[in-house]
Amino acid sequence: MAEQDDFGPLAFFKAQQQAFAETLNKRRDNGGLVDGLLMQAYDSFERNVEIQAEGTPEPACHKGCATCCTLRVTATAPEVLMIGRYVRWSADKLSPANIDLAGRIAEADDKTRGLDEAQRVKLRLRCPYIHNGVCLIYLVRPLACRGHVSYDVRACVEAAAGRADEVPYSVPHMTVRSLVQNALQSALRDAGLAFGLYELNQAVRMALEDARCERAWLAGEDVFAPAAVGELSIEEMTRTYDAIHAM
Repeated sequence: MAEQDDFGPLAFFKAQQQAFAETLNKRRDNGGLVDGLLMQAYDSFERNVEIQAEGTPEPACHKGCATCCTLRVTATAPEVLMIGRYVRWSADKLSPANIDLAGRIAEADDKTRGLDEAQRVKLRLRCPYIHNGVCLIYLVRPLACRGHVSYDVRACVEAAAGRADEVPYSVPHMTVRSLVQNALQSALRDAGLAFGLYELNQAVRMALEDARCERAWLAGEDVFAPAAVGELSIEEMTRTYDAIHAM
């Protein structure tokens, strides 16, 4: 991640992509692929953010602060599948007030489906996974959430209220998140698996309503295609990954 070629962003991306490729080769036919990929992704993110963020201000984010949790969230298929699994598991673990998390996800999807980033911000609808300021899926939250870190709570509040456009976000968190996520997507592409990004509410709802999603995705089907986020097409991502491979 330093500026030198051997340790810069490109080298980091390629090392991550190779590590994900090895996990795919080892686990694809032996079970536990989703778990293995995400444990690797989240661990790599946390370890490298700690290194890259050294000397920067302390993040202002803290437990109970969900100010930014009105933004649209995107996730890869493995992340969607993991969250769907976690929601099913947690149905018997949550308190009675939270037990219908699946219902809350479906309700949020009804209100947000088809909205772009700007429309979602304007809607200011709280994420269905937030209850009393606490993220109910914090342990399995996607990279998009992990990489969204602010240095100023007041700026977040002003932005959420539509009174400010700029928030001082952590560049190390955003950069490492982007590199790890794209390396994962590149490895998935090379393995013949759907590698796009999907709107979280709609995709998780699909995973909850069809238990066959994981099996179909492992077979190469783009099961969450209806929830795909269209700002960057699959063709554009493919060209980008091909160019990186050629470097």
